[in-house]
Amino acid sequence: MKSIRFDKTGKAEFSSTLHNRVNEYFKKNRETKYGDSRMFYKSIFMLSVFFIPLVIISSGIVSSSLLLFALYILSGLGMAGVGMGVMHDAIHGSYSKNPTINKCLSYSMNLIGANANVWRIQHNVLHHTYTNIDHGDDDINAPFFLRFSPNAKRYWIHRFQYLYIWFFYGLSTISWITTKDFVRAIRYKNMGFFKKEGEFRKELVKIASWKVLYYTYALIIPLVMVPLPAYIIVLAFLSMHFVTGICISLVFQTAHILSDTSFPQPDKKGLIYNEWITHQLATTSNYAPKSRVFSWLIGGLNFQVEHHLFPNICHIHYRKIARIVSETAQEYKVPYLVKSTFLTALQDHVKMLKQLGRALASKRIPTFPHIEFFPLTGRVTPDFPHWISAIKACNLFF
Repeated sequence: MKSIRFDKTGKAEFSSTLHNRVNEYFKKNRETKYGDSRMFYKSIFMLSVFFIPLVIISSGIVSSSLLLFALYILSGLGMAGVGMGVMHDAIHGSYSKNPTINKCLSYSMNLIGANANVWRIQHNVLHHTYTNIDHGDDDINAPFFLRFSPNAKRYWIHRFQYLYIWFFYGLSTISWITTKDFVRAIRYKNMGFFKKEGEFRKELVKIASWKVLYYTYALIIPLVMVPLPAYIIVLAFLSMHFVTGICISLVFQTAHILSDTSFPQPDKKGLIYNEWITHQLATTSNYAPKSRVFSWLIGGLNFQVEHHLFPNICHIHYRKIARIVSETAQEYKVPYLVKSTFLTALQDHVKMLKQLGRALASKRIPTFPHIEFFPLTGRVTPDFPHWISAIKACNLFF
């Protein structure tokens, strides 16, 4: 990947004002930017939903296939909750102001079969820095049969991706616990992330060791203890991961792969014609801002805009600072994208997948300076005549 830089001559005043206002909010309300007792109780809940069903399975008292599947699927929901509501904040360093606590809880990623260090590079560094930039954001660097960016090469099979995507979303965490961490660790080494002598080799050993631990308690012990055919147990285990994969994929993908979000590309010198903060606002969307229960279950990730702008702030604060971000964005006339419900975001995601299946690749998607603002519970869209003309000029969707 070539070096990518962001234009620093754009919305510096917006960035400074927004950060000052958010900092003032915490100072005025005498709140810490980190988690509090709410995160502690959520962590206990999510970890319990993940581990308790596995403990019951491993006890050998489960003799019903239906109960086995139910317990594994419940554990899968807990796994998704751990990933989105515990591990995610810990790896960003926003769970606690104590680095040791963050480090310990980041290993909950390893306990669910993935690897915290690989995720930190993929998510914290590449995704958060180069959001929706082809070959920069590793979240949209997909296998050839999936197309998440209009700047990626299009194959005929992409016309049907909106139909088969759900199967591969379900397989995403199965890929994670088998090959994905090893493949990405090798790629990140080639990108220069593991520079110290012996660091890469040690990391591979750690990845393999954690996976052995995970497979031992999540699959091998149940195979030994549960008085059911092995294929039933394996299928139930896979169903757990299929549920987790669907949950996590939909939560993250519906925040970025939408018809409203931008997919800018750098010029020949690696320059993105936007300041970083404006880039984040143009490539990220919120959804379901009024749904408190849903927000609690997915770790506040329906407020993706706030998360991308302030990843060092714990997700329990996103709802409160969302209005500050929205009002400041409107004041400075920069995008603030919101879908009123998760279903609306999901429908738009499917629409975008269809468009990507038909659209030709483009070197660049233009920036849309004319923005029409809606309330926080609504959405923000470009001026349509200007938008359609720009899209037609790039031969993207028509």
